[in-house]
Amino acid sequence: MTDLLLTHARLIDPEADSDAPGWLHIRDGVIAASGNGAAPQGIEQVLDCRGKCLAPGIVDIGVKVCEPGERHKESYASAGRAAAAGGVTTMITRPDTTQAIDSPESLEFVARRAQADASVHVRHMAALTKGRQGREMAEIGFLLDAGAVAFSDCDAVTRNTKVLSRALTYARSLDALVMLHPQEPVLSDGAVATSGKFASLRGLPAVSAMAERMGLDRDIALIEMTGVRAHFDQITTARALPALQRAKRNGLDVTAGISIHHLTLNEMDVADYRTFFKVKPPLRAEDDRQAMIEALRDGLIDVICSMHTPQDEESKRLPFEEAAAGAVALETLLPAALRLYHAEALTLPQLFRALSLAPARRLGLAAGRLAAGAPADLVLFDAHAPFVLDRFKLHSKSKNTPFDGARMQGRVLATFVAGARVYGEP
Repeated sequence: MTDLLLTHARLIDPEADSDAPGWLHIRDGVIAASGNGAAPQGIEQVLDCRGKCLAPGIVDIGVKVCEPGERHKESYASAGRAAAAGGVTTMITRPDTTQAIDSPESLEFVARRAQADASVHVRHMAALTKGRQGREMAEIGFLLDAGAVAFSDCDAVTRNTKVLSRALTYARSLDALVMLHPQEPVLSDGAVATSGKFASLRGLPAVSAMAERMGLDRDIALIEMTGVRAHFDQITTARALPALQRAKRNGLDVTAGISIHHLTLNEMDVADYRTFFKVKPPLRAEDDRQAMIEALRDGLIDVICSMHTPQDEESKRLPFEEAAAGAVALETLLPAALRLYHAEALTLPQLFRALSLAPARRLGLAAGRLAAGAPADLVLFDAHAPFVLDRFKLHSKSKNTPFDGARMQGRVLATFVAGARVYGEP
């Protein structure tokens, strides 16, 4: 049983929207108390944080762990180490593995693997339709009983609206959360860039930003029709924001997220066909990126996620059109997000509202807070420590990060899960 006092910390509390010096007491895996006055006495284990930031651990929605099927890209053991090194205390994994997580048996398999190998909390999404093929809904009720926290076909957008409406109706009857990928599938099929001058000059197959808006409009109509609880995994274009705003204003139970890559990079970063910058949806214009930051600041976009997608060297070292999409981001999520803090675009409480509190609340988890009684899932970090990222030092098996060689600011010093230190010096 843990009994640990963290002193001289800079407490980042997204629930109270506060950033102030103080102390925090952990007992038996939960937060016993915190304050900014005199620290309690008589506690045997004391850690002096030396003025560094102490915040709720990150709850990362949309992590891909490549078990079963592609364990050479990422395993639960390697993903757990990467998460701990990045301050991620809860991973919400995606079902888009080689064999989709679409049955209670496959869900129980990955749950056992995660429990045995990962050093952080792991919760799992399951597929909304069998095989993520959009033809027949998955066994949503049985998957809920087996522990699924949400249902998603990820980027395999269901083209048959009737099938999707039936799945959403059934999910609503069970009060299940559905995560949707807002994209018009026919327009976006084969596209690797966003339409515009840059894509034309590079000769890349492109898709209009309106494809996201069109997919979002359809999905919002279905949400209104069925009453399902829904989360949009990535909203990345300014044109989609008015529709999202109307949906929230009309009282629909919807939230939205965005990946850290779409918040900190733009289409110009692809430069001369740099495949490590190929993600899905493709990177957007700088105006879109700025609009996303403003939407995040206003609370219109709720969640920042890593959208961690491991790919091996062979699948990335190809011509841009043929290369696999995706980037690893469990370890780069926090330092990349701190770019927004250093640019004075977001405060640290606002940042951790999107990284920790909002995703935890959406999934019904008790994490993401510094209040007494909350799980002692915490990250201690130096927001100002500079470093140059070396992708070969990442804990993930795959090294496909767009931030390789980038100057970054912000290092994780320690990560605690249920009060136990899973990363950092003892």
